Amino acid sequence: MPPSPAPPAAGPAPQRRSLWRRYLDVPLIWKMAAALVAGAATGLAVGEPVTVIQPLGEVFLRLLQMLVMPLILLTLIAGVSSLTPARLGRIGAKIMVYYLLTSALAVTVGVALALAVAPGAGLEPPQGGADPEPAPPVTETLLNIVPDNPFAALAEGNVLAVMFAAVTAGLALAFMRSSGEEPVRAMGELLARAVEAGVELVNRVVRGVLEYAPVGVFALIAVVLGQTGPQALLPLLELTGVVYGGVGAQLVLYAALLAVLRVPVLRFFAHARDAMVMAFVTRSSNGTLPVTTRCARRMGVDDGVSSFTLPLGATVNMDGTAIYVGAATVFVANVAGVQLGLEQLAMVVLVGVVASVGTAGVPGAGLIMLSLTVSQAGLPFAAVALVAGIDAVLDMVRTMCNVTGDLVGTRVVARTEPGMVHTPARGEQAKDAQEQAGPAGGAGPAATAP
Repeated sequence: MPPSPAPPAAGPAPQRRSLWRRYLDVPLIWKMAAALVAGAATGLAVGEPVTVIQPLGEVFLRLLQMLVMPLILLTLIAGVSSLTPARLGRIGAKIMVYYLLTSALAVTVGVALALAVAPGAGLEPPQGGADPEPAPPVTETLLNIVPDNPFAALAEGNVLAVMFAAVTAGLALAFMRSSGEEPVRAMGELLARAVEAGVELVNRVVRGVLEYAPVGVFALIAVVLGQTGPQALLPLLELTGVVYGGVGAQLVLYAALLAVLRVPVLRFFAHARDAMVMAFVTRSSNGTLPVTTRCARRMGVDDGVSSFTLPLGATVNMDGTAIYVGAATVFVANVAGVQLGLEQLAMVVLVGVVASVGTAGVPGAGLIMLSLTVSQAGLPFAAVALVAGIDAVLDMVRTMCNVTGDLVGTRVVARTEPGMVHTPARGEQAKDAQEQAGPAGGAGPAATAP
């Protein structure tokens, strides 16, 4: 009797996924949303003692700030070296026109809503109040764009100076790569590969830092609401509503602009949502820059555009802050019992646009811009102290609007430049999924976008 055949060998038992692997599989936006809600509830419930967890949020902000300068330097050199000087000039001119026009529109929206609602009417102005720090003159800001020491600019976090140095280096690298001398061209290609490797290194660090984002988001929002509390918002609820409503109106205008240029609006905001949430919590356009750059790549925007427009926008484009300045200036006038005339309102709009560039890179830029417009309108400074009391709550939504405006401008400029928009980021999403799966996930090479 022949022996019975051996049973087939059993395959390897399926491995049980660890808790960490399950955490990585949850989309980042859901983790941040859960952290935002939990942090808000904790801050309001616990109150001032919740500040004990502030270091958790500070660590997250420091991690993001750590990446800003390397990201600007490397991505801008890589992006500029792939463009001709003529195309770079067109991109620069288009984005500056966009930033100036949207800033003027944002100030107008803030002023118009504030005039309709009249926040601050009937409030008693506080007594005294120190004059706030003056804004630096625009000429000084423009002069500081050219660094006398690029390494010092890197160490000091001078974004405009670092951008100038990076653009100069990128143009020089572009000329090296197209040189008729073989040794120079070879060195240029070698340098270009080294820069691309640096960009990839920074991108991988960004992905790692973002896994800590929910912890940082929880701590930051809990501390802000724990210190402020709902009772601090009630006397200034009208101003808060005007600023948040103005940002909502600005987002509608962004959507209309994207629709006119036939950019899929829902897809745009789906890709932009990570940066919007991060900006809302961190209250820093520069700190959100690593996430904003990642979102632009997922939209399919070429690095040749985003590496220039996003760092520039994080420094000089302040649509949300412009809405805040317009609304808060009317609020200060109402508290002081002053009726603003057409000439003064026009001055508020003009100064708000100029100040958005003049206060670039200055801590507390929103209050400095407000102080400048209040001064130009001839209003007393004492009422600014009322606005400063809820500045953190207003800062969250205006920073979110600032970052969204940067992404809209980047997408609009890319739409008008041939070859600067690729198939939206399916390859980038596949790469993220593969890296989250890790070696144990058995994922093959990431698919590239067609």
